[in-house]
Amino acid sequence: MRKLIFGMNVTLDGYIAAPGDDIGWGGPPSDELFQWWLDRERASELTLYGRKLWETMSSYWPTGDQQPDVTPAQIEFARNWRDTPKVVFSSTIDKVGWNTRLVTGDAVAEITRLKAGDGGPMGIGGATLAGAAMRAGLIDEYALATYPVLVGGGTPFFTALDGWVNLNLVETRTFPGGVVLTRYETRR
Repeated sequence: MRKLIFGMNVTLDGYIAAPGDDIGWGGPPSDELFQWWLDRERASELTLYGRKLWETMSSYWPTGDQQPDVTPAQIEFARNWRDTPKVVFSSTIDKVGWNTRLVTGDAVAEITRLKAGDGGPMGIGGATLAGAAMRAGLIDEYALATYPVLVGGGTPFFTALDGWVNLNLVETRTFPGGVVLTRYETRR
């Protein structure tokens, strides 16, 4: 069975985006944090996206290695992003590119099917999609890069759940700028 990992940058008060879908609260990540995310992306064999996060990522990373002042890590991230197989879950878009497959049907059923298959870890991103996977008990690991900022509202990292989910802390790390990484595995 494949492992499903939900990880994102998050504010101290638990939001991945401030009101108005503003994600500028964190500023650019430190080189060390960017490298950590790159290493995680390299380890993932498949990435699952909700529509909003797909639109954000696909608006930049296909040509992210061609931007002015690009770093070697950003070049590698762009290449890895293009090469890694991706699945986008949406009923409102009709076309995807860059080694990506579109799923318009039941996301939980498809994620369950993908998890049951052979292969390495899968990453999942996007609050709505990850929330559905969370409620279905499909997330195996949570990775939060928590920034020292309060935004007071917006899109939460965690969704409302019907019951408790017990977790085990597997990593804590501090990055420049006061960013604290915590990783948890779901206790099964």
